[in-house]
Amino acid sequence: MDIYAENILDHFRNPRNCGEISDATVDHKEENIECGDDLRLYLKIENEKITNAKWEGKGCAISQASMSILSEELTGMSTEDAEKMTKEDIYELLGVPIGPRRFKCALIGLHALKNALLKTNEKELQSWAKTIEMNNV
Repeated sequence: MDIYAENILDHFRNPRNCGEISDATVDHKEENIECGDDLRLYLKIENEKITNAKWEGKGCAISQASMSILSEELTGMSTEDAEKMTKEDIYELLGVPIGPRRFKCALIGLHALKNALLKTNEKELQSWAKTIEMNNV
């Protein structure tokens, strides 16, 4: 097994930043009904910077590891930089090829992040289809 696959299994077995933020600026839940993955992302935002990111969820190894890895990246990141994150950023963080049947698993955390940030700006949330169509993830 290569180091990237081992990293994914480690994040799945020992997820980082799990839990709730009681005074979160925003939280958002996403579900992938095709696969059964779901997660809720909590963000604490102060002065346009993500000061804390936590999440709760269940699902396959790819979805849970992807959210765990993403949560480590978010703390300390500006909301502007978080809004600019792409699917390529997530694939790079994961470090393994993601096939067409698993891309929603890998990107559910990014989709939750995008919608959480839209919520903070009181903008309309994006559906999976709209997000993919607009190439935002």
